[in-house]
Amino acid sequence: MLGGSWAAGYRACVEQRPDRRTPAASTAVPAARTAPGHAEVVAGEIEVRRSARRRRTVTAYREHGRTVVLIPAAFTAAEERRWVDQMVAKLQTREERRRRTLGSDDDLMARARELSAAHLDGRAEPVSVRWVENQNRRWGSCTPADRTIRLSGRLRGMPEFVVDYVLVHELAHLLEPTHNAHFWSLVHAYPRAERALGFLEGVEFGSGGPPAAGAGPADDEPEPGSVD
Repeated sequence: MLGGSWAAGYRACVEQRPDRRTPAASTAVPAARTAPGHAEVVAGEIEVRRSARRRRTVTAYREHGRTVVLIPAAFTAAEERRWVDQMVAKLQTREERRRRTLGSDDDLMARARELSAAHLDGRAEPVSVRWVENQNRRWGSCTPADRTIRLSGRLRGMPEFVVDYVLVHELAHLLEPTHNAHFWSLVHAYPRAERALGFLEGVEFGSGGPPAAGAGPADDEPEPGSVD
């Protein structure tokens, strides 16, 4: 199982490093400027969070029905407006592209088989791979006994290499249920594993704290026999 310690609700995420050249002029409703540090402000359906830790990257994702944009604290009000507009547009484009690719469970199963063949010599053979919407604290889970894999719907819209990494992680559990050295050697057969882990950690950090309360007692309830 691959967990997200602070994540709650559906998120799709895009990230970009500004090269300090001014993006195209904004046509969006200007977002209110936030104070340096980790303050935040909600402007309509868009929430802008400034962070002194963030130096170069701008990230946007969905959270609880609104769009969250993470920007460096040093951005001017004009840079904020322009980058918010640009990142929201990029996020919408990525979500649409993702809906056209791994939108169904069959698509996800086919991709899992491709990744198993490419990185695990085809030895990981799941019976089913499917999207689920009740994993708000885990990116994925696997039940080795029945060879089933579940991916959180929060991954929809994230970069392909991130979804691929979570699939490889869960496929590796079909070969090794624990998180021992052998397991991690299987996972790191995927060449973008470290980058994907860093991306997911960034999404968790960007939430600004621990996950919100679940949707009820069944929220994130583990499948019988699923592995951590």
